[in-house]
Amino acid sequence: MTATLTERYISATIRSLKPELQDDVRAELEALIADAIEARTDQGEAADEAEREVLSELGDPGLLAAGYADRPLHLIGPKYYLTWWRLLKLLLWIVPVCVVGAVLLGQLLSGAEVGESLVQALAIGLQVAVHLVFWTTLVFVVLERTGADTGMKWDVDQLPEVQEDGAGRSELIASLVFLAIAAVAVVWDAVRGFFPTGGEPIAILNPGLWPWWIGALFGLMVLEAVFAFALYAQRRWSTALAALNTVLALLFAAWVLVLLLGGELVNPEFLSFIAQAGGEEFASGNADAAGNGGVFRILAVLLGFGIAIGVGWDIADGWRKAVRERCVARV
Repeated sequence: MTATLTERYISATIRSLKPELQDDVRAELEALIADAIEARTDQGEAADEAEREVLSELGDPGLLAAGYADRPLHLIGPKYYLTWWRLLKLLLWIVPVCVVGAVLLGQLLSGAEVGESLVQALAIGLQVAVHLVFWTTLVFVVLERTGADTGMKWDVDQLPEVQEDGAGRSELIASLVFLAIAAVAVVWDAVRGFFPTGGEPIAILNPGLWPWWIGALFGLMVLEAVFAFALYAQRRWSTALAALNTVLALLFAAWVLVLLLGGELVNPEFLSFIAQAGGEEFASGNADAAGNGGVFRILAVLLGFGIAIGVGWDIADGWRKAVRERCVARV
């Protein structure tokens, strides 16, 4: 005997329910469907057509069964979604960046090529990001299905302080003071020398950088001062200012890295003094600076890495403030 559409629908609905629920749900659905079909036939519809329309309006049996069983049909529901999203964003901001930086630094210190090191570091960083997303989501899916309490409940004490990202007078003064100190330090290094030797101090920067390379550095400092005044005048970050900040930061990074990679940034006399003071083993490391284990090569990599991190942070912070200002303006 062929089962009717109603019997097939009820069977599909209750088969995923607990045994103690199935009889009650069956009886409820039979009465509900029968009443709905009767109401339609009383209005002149054919019985077969009325049955089909009633079952279509009830919808997917699996969805109906989930409602009876109080079973979630979402991966992560509203109870845990914000906690999951905030934690995931925090982890993705920190862990992959640290992994990429550590791998890149390790590869460069071991003597690998820059391009090859960067590709490998980014590939590993991507893998770490994928694993973070998967395992973090899996944990919250388990919490959602088991109904466990994370103990993380929101209260008013978690409200963040109001942050003012606009540029004020104190920020302008700090920028100008920093630039002035940097300019004086460069001139002092050239005239008197910074590194003590027990006799006459030695300049750390290569004297051969004067006048053109140092002139370019002073030009960047002037542009930074102009930028600080422009930011103060506008009183807020904008896309144009964030882009200008990016250009200035990249120009400074290029100034340092070009000279560093070319071996022209540091005073050769300073390097010789350090090598002699370090003894024969250190001096041999200096002689092997072009190789994998050179002491000065390691120092150069660390310096370049530090410059890259500082420049990257400066660029990211400028764009973060610009985006926040735009969001505030829209509100």
